[in-house]
Amino acid sequence: MIDFHCHLDLFPNPPTTIAKADAAGIYVLSVTTTPSAWLGTARMARGKQRIRTALGIHPQVAHERLRELTLFDELSSRTRFFGEIGLDGSSGFRKHAAEQSLAFEHVLGVAQRQGGKILTIHSRAAVDPVLDALKRHPGCGAPILHWFTGTERELDRAINIGCWFSVGPAMLKSNKGRRLASLMPQNRVITETDGPFASVSSRKLDPTDSWLAVQQLGNIWQLDKEATVRRLKNNLRTLLREVPEQGA
Repeated sequence: MIDFHCHLDLFPNPPTTIAKADAAGIYVLSVTTTPSAWLGTARMARGKQRIRTALGIHPQVAHERLRELTLFDELSSRTRFFGEIGLDGSSGFRKHAAEQSLAFEHVLGVAQRQGGKILTIHSRAAVDPVLDALKRHPGCGAPILHWFTGTERELDRAINIGCWFSVGPAMLKSNKGRRLASLMPQNRVITETDGPFASVSSRKLDPTDSWLAVQQLGNIWQLDKEATVRRLKNNLRTLLREVPEQGA
């Protein structure tokens, strides 16, 4: 199945998690929180045909890592995946809004100049500013709003500008999460886990838990397992076609 947003480098034993995901045939997008983490994380997954590593600068650490934007630029042509990137307007991080915006706008500019990337985006309490930034960078690629927690109005706006959405078991265990997922276009949804940060019943999720999201989406969409899997695999193929392969 598909885990299009997890942090392989932050699991207690990354090689074990990678081997487990590879053995299960899970297509994994491993996101990074800093540019300096990208090389080592990509190296861990070398030779794994279904695992790709995204180049990121997480909004929660952007204010500490602006000096790494130069490294981001140096590495940017080596992958078609950028993430985790975005903005975080929650109470603990809104004081760093200026630094977050500087980093996010920089990354979108790089994506735009290079012909577009697949972008996995954090938008907690900052959906409208994220969408405003995307509108300022037409051609930046295929934006995926990871673990969307906005309002239905914000969801409509995101849909109208062409966003995708990655949803996981932790999001779908809440009534709000299931409601939002039911309103998302089925052809622009992909599964994720956000492991090891996300958990269900106090158990940290790993890529193999993407199957839980498949089951939950099947219930929401009123599709059986086979039809849900087929829908999600078709979505992945469509998404990958939107941005041509440029690197590893």
